[in-house]
Amino acid sequence: MRIKKGFKLREIMGEFAVIGEGLEQVNFNKIISLNSTAAYIWKEIEGRDFDADMVADLLLAKYDVENERAISDATALVQKLVENGLTE
Repeated sequence: MRIKKGFKLREIMGEFAVIGEGLEQVNFNKIISLNSTAAYIWKEIEGRDFDADMVADLLLAKYDVENERAISDATALVQKLVENGLTE
């Protein structure tokens, strides 16, 4: 899966948010806030194919976290991206 075109990560006053841009996202009526870890993941996967395993690998590479926790957190993040219509 990939991040849908038209969604951009923005940093606004130290906070990270995903915002829909362009005519493709004209019906997107929400802003999604991300913490710094989710923003790091977004930057790493934007424009690339990804899955929960890849996201878990990114977490393991950057943070001191156990494998099971990385897999659980990665799965939850990917699920939230899908639920919010940010993937294709």
